[in-house]
Amino acid sequence: DVVETQEHYKSRRRSIWIMYLTMFLSSVGFSIVIMSVWPYLQKIDPTADASFLGWIIASYSIGQMVASPLFGLWSNYRPRREPLVISTAISVAANCLYAYVHLPPSHNKYYMLTARALVGFGAGNVAVVRSYIAGATSLTERTSAMANTSACQAVGFILGPVFQTCFTLIGEEGITWKLIRLQLNMYTTPVLFGALLGIINIILIFAIFREHRVDDMGRQCKSVNSEEEQDVQDENTEGSVDHVAVVAVNFLFFVILFVFAVFETIATPLTMDMYSWTRKEAVFYNGIILSMVGIESVIVFMVVKPLSKRTGERAILHAGLLIVLVGFFILLPWGKKLPNIQWQEVKNNSVPRTASTEMVMPFWSLPATELLSNSTVEPMGCPVTQSWCLNTPMIYLAQYISSDILIGLGYPVCNVMSYTLYSKILGPKPQGVYMGWLTASGSGARILGPVFVSQIYTHLGPRWAFSLICGIVVLSLLLLEIVYKRLIAFSVRYGRMQE
Repeated sequence: DVVETQEHYKSRRRSIWIMYLTMFLSSVGFSIVIMSVWPYLQKIDPTADASFLGWIIASYSIGQMVASPLFGLWSNYRPRREPLVISTAISVAANCLYAYVHLPPSHNKYYMLTARALVGFGAGNVAVVRSYIAGATSLTERTSAMANTSACQAVGFILGPVFQTCFTLIGEEGITWKLIRLQLNMYTTPVLFGALLGIINIILIFAIFREHRVDDMGRQCKSVNSEEEQDVQDENTEGSVDHVAVVAVNFLFFVILFVFAVFETIATPLTMDMYSWTRKEAVFYNGIILSMVGIESVIVFMVVKPLSKRTGERAILHAGLLIVLVGFFILLPWGKKLPNIQWQEVKNNSVPRTASTEMVMPFWSLPATELLSNSTVEPMGCPVTQSWCLNTPMIYLAQYISSDILIGLGYPVCNVMSYTLYSKILGPKPQGVYMGWLTASGSGARILGPVFVSQIYTHLGPRWAFSLICGIVVLSLLLLEIVYKRLIAFSVRYGRMQE
C-alpha cells in the first residue's frame, strides 16, 4: 500500500527543511549577541548593572512567551506561511533597531531591552515550526525530525557565538556610516547579519514552503491550513489528550530551559569575575567554548536518534537530567583560592591585574602617579561591591570547562526528548496551541533563569546560585519518576499502535 505519492513526499521533505532553517535562524538571532550584550550594555549605558543584564537577556523570552501561543493559534486555522513571514519580518526590524541603540542621549539600556523583546516576539514562530513538523511526520519519523530540528537549533547556537567571535576582529570602534548614522562594530555587525539571514528566510518561505499533513502511520491527510489536499482521507482523532502528561512535560521542559538559560547568562560575568578577563576576552573565549559545546550538542542529537529506538525517549530523558545535575554540581566552588579582587574608587579608577599577584592591591596603597596612569584602564577581577568575592573560593577553569562539557551533553538530550514525547502525547490533533504553550513555558524559563541567576549570583555568589539549580533538577527527576508510565504516544495509549 502506497501511503503517499513520491511528489507529495518530496514536497513535504522540502517544506520540513525550510522549517529546520527557520529554527536555525531563530536560534542565531538569540545567540549571535549573547556573549556581547553585557560589554555592549556597559559601553552604551554605564548606569546598567549586572541585575539589568538579567532583564535584557530575559526580554527576548518575554517577547517569545507572549507571541508563541498567538502564533500557534494562528497556525491552527490559517496557512502557516502567514505567521512565519510576519514573525520573521518583526525579528529583522528589531535587529535593525538594536544596531541603533547607542544613538539616544540617555536611557539606552531601555532601547536595548525593547529591541531584544521584539526579536523574541518574532522568535515566537518556533511554535509554528514545531507544530508543522509534528503534523507533517509519521510516528516513526517523529524522533528523527525533532532531533534534526533541535540539531538545527544547536547549530544556530554554535554559529551565533562563532559569528560574534569573528566580528570581534572589527573592534569596539569599527567604522561609521555617517549618512545613516550607523556604527559597524563588533556589537552591531552581528545583528545586521542576523537581519540579512531573516530576509533570506522570508524569500525561501514564499518560494519553497508548502502545507502538508500525515497521520501517525504516514498516510496523507487533509490539512486545515490548506485547500490543496481536499481529496485525501481524514485520520481518526477520537480520544482525549492525557493532560497530566502534557503538564508534566511542560514543567520538565521549563526546568531544562531554566538551567540552560542560567548557564548561558552567567558565562560572561562569571569568567570576568573569576579569571579577570576583559570584556573583549570574555566575549572571545566564551564564544569559542560555547561553540565547542554546540558542536558536542549536534553530535549528541545525531546519536540519540538511533539510541532512542533501543531504549525509548523516557529513559534517555532521565539520563540527560542526571548529566545536567552532575554538571552543575561540579560548578560549585570547592577550593581555597580566592579570585582576584577589583578595587575601585567612586570615579571607577581601577588597578589592572599582574601576573605575580593573586589579589590586586587597593588603589589607596599605590603611588598617585601610578593611580592616574591607570584611571582609564578597564576594571578587571571580581568587584568588591559583590561582598561574596572576599570570601568565596574561585571556580577553577577546569571546573568551568568540565561543567560546560557535561551540560553540553545533557541539555540537547533533554531538549529533543521533551519535544518528541510531547508531540507523541498530543497525537494527530492540531498542535499549534499546545506547542505554543510548550514554547511559552520554555520562554518563561528563559525569563526567570537570567533574572534568578543575576540576582542570586550578584548578591549571594555562585555557591548559592548553583546549589539552588541542583535542587531544582533533583525535583524534576522526582516528577519524571512519578509520571514515567504516562509519557506514551497518543496512538499507543488508545491501542492503535504498539510501542
